[in-house]
Amino acid sequence: MRAACSHARRSYDRHMTTTPEPDLPPVEFAFPGPLRDQLVAAIASGEKTSTSSLLIQYDADDEELPVVGSRGSVIDSDGRPVLVVETTYVEVARLADVPLAHAVDEGEGFTTVAEWRAGHEGFWGSAEVLAELPDGFALDDDTEIVLERFRVVDGRA
Repeated sequence: MRAACSHARRSYDRHMTTTPEPDLPPVEFAFPGPLRDQLVAAIASGEKTSTSSLLIQYDADDEELPVVGSRGSVIDSDGRPVLVVETTYVEVARLADVPLAHAVDEGEGFTTVAEWRAGHEGFWGSAEVLAELPDGFALDDDTEIVLERFRVVDGRA
């Protein structure tokens, strides 16, 4: 299983090809392609109930942090809304302090925090992600991570 970040974006994104429900913001996991498809399937099956994002990405995208009780349409790789999720928990933590339960609940096969961290460092260090971040960004133990938990409230967006 490919281990990578599942950063959820809650604003209209350049990767989208269609507009989701007008009253729900889109929620995108990773970039369109096989990883996004894998993550959306894990959400639909109930395996994935948490996600992690770099706090700096919210700042760079001028986005608000998710709020408990907020809902959004999960977008697939074709830009279609496929699920509705509701945020149930949000915390900002240091990269070094991400708990095992959160890593496991990402539904990507992580069994240790070290596996989770290695997978996410690979994703967050990718050219696609770095292109969206301020020059000179580097991950370390003190990098702030947005830990979000959610539940599926509708299997049809």
